[in-house]
Amino acid sequence: MAQKQQSFLTRGLLKAVEFYQKYLSALKMGSTCRFEPVCSAYAFDALTNHGAVKGCILICVRLAKCGPWHPGGFDPVPVKSR
Repeated sequence: MAQKQQSFLTRGLLKAVEFYQKYLSALKMGSTCRFEPVCSAYAFDALTNHGAVKGCILICVRLAKCGPWHPGGFDPVPVKSR
C-alpha cells in the first residue's frame, strides 16, 4: 500500500514540531503535560495522519483542553475516517 505524499505545508509543520521537541521542550524541567501522549507527540501524529488543515484543528482542540478545568489523561489522535 502506497503512502500518500505529504503536502509542503504539512512537512513544514512537522519540522516545526520536531524542532520544538528537540530544542525547546528540552529546556523545561520534566514533563508538564497532563495528557498522554504529550501534546507535541499528539501534534506530530495529527499532522501525519490527517494533514495540515484537519491536523491543525485537532491540535487547537487539544490545546484548548489544556488547563486546570480538564483532568487530562489518555487522549489519542482520532482515527482517520475514509
